[in-house]
Amino acid sequence: MNKTLLVVDDDLPFRERLSRSMEKKGFKVNSAESFSSASEIIETNKYDYAIVDMRLSDGSGLELIKKIQNKSPLTRSLLLTGYGNIATAVAAIKTGAIDYLPKPAEVDQIYDALTNSKEVLPPPPENPMTADRIRWEHIQRVFFQCKRNVSETARRLRMHRRTLQRILNKHAPRE
Repeated sequence: MNKTLLVVDDDLPFRERLSRSMEKKGFKVNSAESFSSASEIIETNKYDYAIVDMRLSDGSGLELIKKIQNKSPLTRSLLLTGYGNIATAVAAIKTGAIDYLPKPAEVDQIYDALTNSKEVLPPPPENPMTADRIRWEHIQRVFFQCKRNVSETARRLRMHRRTLQRILNKHAPRE
């Protein structure tokens, strides 16, 4: 195959493991740890594929995908994120990503999402997150975005403050 792939993720162990796995699957892989280093790389190189983390230490993966699409419209970009929700998925597709996967994603799942044609949906995940887990992660994300302010988070989620406090005091539901 020998297709070119850019992997952008600020998690070093994950980035290295994903890069090695994709090389074994026939890709010629370059990797970057930040928005700025990836921006420099795409100025001089074009890639067939890109795997981009949503949250980078110095920028947004969505903005990086836009930049990749502007430089090389044929690049098939995939967005990975630890915060899985519908709004992020819609934003990823609108910026030009071919798909969006919540972390932790299996290498085979990432490979299938990258290489499947646009008409064929990738197979459903083997172990999808439960609805309770998705709800819990969404609440945690909004809580973090509200700078851990319970009252503000409760207002934005349209729930009672005490209900939110009970949810926040519980452990995360199983995957």
